[in-house]
Amino acid sequence: MGTHDSAPRSLDFGDCRITCISDGTFRLDGGAMWGVVPANLWRPMTPPAEDNTILLALNCFLVERGEHKILIEGGVGDRWADKHRAMFHIDRSRTLVDSLAQAGVAPADITHAVASHCHWDHIGAWVMEREGSLEPRFPNARHFAPQIEVDAVLHPDPVRKASYRSEDLQAVLDAGLLEGFVDGQEVAPGVTGHVLGGHSSGVSVLRVDGGDPDHQAVFWADVVPTSHHIQPPYIMAYDLNAELSYQVRSEWLQRAAEGSWLGLFYHDPEVPFARVRADGRRYALEVV
Repeated sequence: MGTHDSAPRSLDFGDCRITCISDGTFRLDGGAMWGVVPANLWRPMTPPAEDNTILLALNCFLVERGEHKILIEGGVGDRWADKHRAMFHIDRSRTLVDSLAQAGVAPADITHAVASHCHWDHIGAWVMEREGSLEPRFPNARHFAPQIEVDAVLHPDPVRKASYRSEDLQAVLDAGLLEGFVDGQEVAPGVTGHVLGGHSSGVSVLRVDGGDPDHQAVFWADVVPTSHHIQPPYIMAYDLNAELSYQVRSEWLQRAAEGSWLGLFYHDPEVPFARVRADGRRYALEVV
């Protein structure tokens, strides 16, 4: 059973609690998601539909520590025309708000909303439409995104423009709730952003410190989009800079394996929580 059709799954993690919060599913072209990886390798791991698309989750993560309720990543949201819903097979039978409610949390309870980058499938649920205008869905939250990404959204070049919807970010900015972060900045209690680049100009991984060395987690974002993408060469065709992607993926997968970090996977419909382990010259997966 995938995370999109089951109750939110939570883990007690050191001095905090981490819950997988689903914003539904969508589908993208399997070849694009796997880049130069041969189809005979990726198809058994992520079986495609007739149109060659593969199922992808939108796994946001709620980190609860004391009075702080920190939402990592922002889903795809509701504001999609029928054309795009069909094109991307967007399934809204489960939404971020529904999943939060199942976890006993209302949008107004969120104290921090943190995005790894600002592609349309990562901050779409940050905003909602009311009476013809957009407003933040989490009115009491400090919103954080990499400053490089904020700049890319507000001043996109032709290559990057299709990946962003500037109005989603602009609504949060206009409300005075948006803060850009830089590499190594603590964006919420125990949550640190590490700006890597490669997939996008400022894509970041987010480290969650559970209070001791045995409780360290990493939200992989699109650096490692699913638990099947844990080999460094498995780079998406969507990545802007494949050479940089290989470099940062190699470094951070090694760090995660050596530290036995808990991995949080955004796009995996079956495995939201897993660790990577060194297995000779490759990496193996340990599902949590």
